Amino acid sequence: MGVCLSMASCMEIDDEYTYGKEQQTIDWNAAADSSTTALISQFWDSSKHYFVYDAGQFANAPTNNYWPQAHAMDVVIDAYLRTGNTKYSDLFKQWFEGVKAMNYTNRGRNYRCEYYDDSEWIGLTIMRLYETTKDNAYLAAAKDIMEYIETGWDDTSGGISWATSHRSSKNACSNGPAAILAAKLYLSTQDKHYLEWATKIYTWEKDNLFNQATGAVYDGLNSDTGDLSTLSLSYNQGTFLGAAHLLYGITSDATYLNDARKAAFFGISNSGNIDVGNNILRDEGTGDGGLFKGIFMRYFTSLILEPQLPETYRVKFSTFLKNNAEVLWRNGFNKKNMLAGPNWASKVGTTTQLTSQTSACTLVEMMQLYEREAKP
Repeated sequence: MGVCLSMASCMEIDDEYTYGKEQQTIDWNAAADSSTTALISQFWDSSKHYFVYDAGQFANAPTNNYWPQAHAMDVVIDAYLRTGNTKYSDLFKQWFEGVKAMNYTNRGRNYRCEYYDDSEWIGLTIMRLYETTKDNAYLAAAKDIMEYIETGWDDTSGGISWATSHRSSKNACSNGPAAILAAKLYLSTQDKHYLEWATKIYTWEKDNLFNQATGAVYDGLNSDTGDLSTLSLSYNQGTFLGAAHLLYGITSDATYLNDARKAAFFGISNSGNIDVGNNILRDEGTGDGGLFKGIFMRYFTSLILEPQLPETYRVKFSTFLKNNAEVLWRNGFNKKNMLAGPNWASKVGTTTQLTSQTSACTLVEMMQLYEREAKP
């Protein structure tokens, strides 16, 4: 069954954030408390120690729910870093064991999954747990995942494959997060092996999936046929810019910062990526697509806070971040249950999926992070 962190999370929440008057200021710390509390109370299974896929549905184990686990726990980590409250950190070790038990490829043995991208997402969250706690058990698990990811590299055509069963499918979703994981491991260990991998993977993605003229990050390449999918999805824009930003921080090479800026600009300005009427990221659908926007916002916010980002871009990017957050808060959350769907401009009813809820909660936590960290 689910766990309640407070009485407010288990009853109809008073609509203390009703914005009939548009000029009323949003308390982003309170908003983050409410939305993240709803994520935990509605999705965290306190007996199995992982997040269920549909709000309130604790009876059956999820079947397609591995990679969203990472992002839901990322929100819990955000809340802990924001508040220092142990009600969040108490879930860290529980999740670490619970998500391993539900890994459908190597159930209970490790975090390696048939799909390299799923393993990478879990690895990135485990790295955040290490960065937050300095518990070496997390670092060891992240290293093991990265060792596995390296086996996904194709020595003939380059790139990390999407899955062990799809070796010719070289996707942004399996290369961007892999470069980030390797870069984070380098930052924590100073082992140049990881920096070499981060650079190699990033360079392959830039050469094969990044349109350097427009900033678009393409979805994937079939290395057998040469077919290129030019679909642009928000989370691929986000992980590419996130990898570029990390490599800039490591190397001080301005080329990486320029790449990150280009990818971010395309992500918020291309008509195929946004809901033009509301000037927010578009609805990318239910299921996996419901999670994509929150991933973009995580790495986008980190870029906005980069001191060396040119000010003209910081102003444009922060304006877009704020507008997305305000539209979501005023129009996308159902204040009776604090649930949100994949369309940030439209309320859901009594239920939603973990992917959509996590994405919305990520944006609220990122907005609070921006408000907390941005220099006046």
